[in-house]
Amino acid sequence: MKVDNRLLTVTQSLRREIASAKPGLRLPSVRSLMKEFHVSPATVERAFAQLVSEGLIEPRPGQGTFVREGPASPAEVVDLSWQSVALGAARGDGGFLETSLTLPPADGLILSMGYLPPDLQASGLLAHALRRAAGRVDLWDRLPIEGLQSLRAWFAREIGNGAVFSPHDVIICNGGQAAITATLRALVPPGRPILVETPTYTGAISAARAAGLEVIPVAIDENGVRPELLEDAFQQTGARVFYSQPTFSNPSGVVMSNERRAAVLDIAAKARAFIIEDDWARDLDLAGNAPAPLATTDRHGHVIYIRSLAKSAAPGLRVAAVIARGAALARLKVARGSQDFFVSGPLQAAALAVVSAPGWKRHLKAARAALIERRDVLVGVLREEVGDCVTFDVPTGGMHLWLRLPDRVCDVALAADLARNGVIIGAGRPWFPADPEGSFLRLTFAGRPTTLVEGAKRLSQAIKHKL
Repeated sequence: MKVDNRLLTVTQSLRREIASAKPGLRLPSVRSLMKEFHVSPATVERAFAQLVSEGLIEPRPGQGTFVREGPASPAEVVDLSWQSVALGAARGDGGFLETSLTLPPADGLILSMGYLPPDLQASGLLAHALRRAAGRVDLWDRLPIEGLQSLRAWFAREIGNGAVFSPHDVIICNGGQAAITATLRALVPPGRPILVETPTYTGAISAARAAGLEVIPVAIDENGVRPELLEDAFQQTGARVFYSQPTFSNPSGVVMSNERRAAVLDIAAKARAFIIEDDWARDLDLAGNAPAPLATTDRHGHVIYIRSLAKSAAPGLRVAAVIARGAALARLKVARGSQDFFVSGPLQAAALAVVSAPGWKRHLKAARAALIERRDVLVGVLREEVGDCVTFDVPTGGMHLWLRLPDRVCDVALAADLARNGVIIGAGRPWFPADPEGSFLRLTFAGRPTTLVEGAKRLSQAIKHKL
């Protein structure tokens, strides 16, 4: 059985330190542990996650990691180290996911989030819709695996005005992450390769690794995935699935050009392969000129299309759709049903009421206008404070700015240093499924302007301090 000895070494060393420490003691930082044990940040994060699960330590966002207050005496500490041997090597990025999903401190300067902040969410529409849906007795009963027919029809109409897909091609899922997970399970057997853009969405990387898949990166440039590399990857690996975000790729914001879109479809057809199109930011088109989804020009069922409502409405609206045809659709139904049977009826009905309400378009218009204003604020401060020290392209959609740092500045260490001072940013390394091509940060510009200004200034000072 394969065991990560480096992880065991770090974990056991920390246990010894905790056993003799006073409650509330601050543990060494990720950066210092990396240097001491010569390990990656992922290894340290996994060690911390193990100790958190044992109740020995507690992370405090923006402050550090501390020995848990009021722990058991050293003689009473339970030894759970045997579980690492029994479980073997981890199949996913648990440490990073735990860190990324931890709620940030309320008083922090947050420049790293994956959703609209509360002041831009469709909270009023959702509250009204949920009150009405909760009173419908029929919605609390057992529902079809595929979801409510009326909601499936809405998703089908949204793509190509209903001329491409029918409601029967749509399956409702509990959010975009659940849709990705179910799709990977349905299309790719464990141990097989899957092609992904690099950099790409961390949730997709984690889901693929948790499913036991071999994640193969394919480079992108300013026009999207490079077709010649994609074709080579299909031929060399035998992969039959390519995960892509062709419109406002997360984290880079890249939009695949029309020429590349046609080439990618041709390559998939020749390889007899599937493309998972994650259209996560369709509603956050800030320039109003986003290309139509790949799925609208796919005639022979190569594209599996995913679209979520959580990004444009609110994080709690865990409703998304997977759209497919043929045998792939049948397999998706099985994978979807075995996951959690069906999505809550009141939540599905509320989602349909929200997107069908007259106020939905007004909400999207207001959210886009605010994102444009806030994006420009963040861009302006960075250009004024750090100028040529960093490089980035101004995105035309989504909510993220992909910042390239000087190579001598470590993104992971920089993010850790800023977090200890109350500024929360996203290091770029986790967005690469293999070796990163440089040092990057993902900054979210959805926060309030005052937060963006102060956070960007502190970030700029930290960057200049390391040059």
